[in-house]
Amino acid sequence: MKDIVGTISSPAIICHGGAGHSAKDQPGVDAAVEAGWDILQSGGTALDATLASVVMMENDPALNAGTGGRIRSDGSVQLDAAVMTSNGQFGAITCIQQTKNPILVAAKLLGENVNILAGTGAREFADKIGVAREDVVGSSKPTGNDTVGAVARDETGLIVVASSTGGCTGMPVGRIGDVPLIGAGLWCDERIGIAATGIGEQITLKMSSVRIADRTAEGYDIENVLNWGVNQYPSDVEVGFIALATEGVGLGLANTKMPWSSK
Repeated sequence: MKDIVGTISSPAIICHGGAGHSAKDQPGVDAAVEAGWDILQSGGTALDATLASVVMMENDPALNAGTGGRIRSDGSVQLDAAVMTSNGQFGAITCIQQTKNPILVAAKLLGENVNILAGTGAREFADKIGVAREDVVGSSKPTGNDTVGAVARDETGLIVVASSTGGCTGMPVGRIGDVPLIGAGLWCDERIGIAATGIGEQITLKMSSVRIADRTAEGYDIENVLNWGVNQYPSDVEVGFIALATEGVGLGLANTKMPWSSK
């Protein structure tokens, strides 16, 4: 943020396309970073930048979010998304249907007196704010456990994390992974913003994002804290993180392939 002599922070952004995704998905992540970066370079907010980046990835059928969401055991596509800011706001939706860009619905909960909405309640809130119902065909790929995410810092110093997921193939209706859970799938405070990707149940059990942030508060640098986070998991549990602090560029680390890009 601006200090007493009016210093302006340096904008930055980082995006990921999901743990387990390969280099073939890198172009979509690169394009998402550019979309957010254009907004930051024109003086736009970290919130607008992260939303633009995540919307672009939700619209990419190769990634597991939005249009690329996975089909559940009953044939439905239920999506989760969340947004958190370094000035203490949080909004998340889970198990929402007929919504190609759930991140836009989650963002509208920032500043509301409700932090999380689920299922039909989330969709009714989307109706109320004018987000049109659209059928989401989803992806038939037999995979999941991954997400898309973005973290941005604007010239005021505000940090914002936005994350979205299409869930896992064949999971039960109503299954909730780590993405919409504060401290697990994402965390943002005055020091750092973190987005997780990988096997949601395991990330939730370890509350990885907030625990990584706590190590930042202890004085460890961003590479150290991300390495620590990844090393909490055995190699057969796919997991990855991206992070952006108050200074410098973002960093991504994973124990598997994970396309990520930063500016």
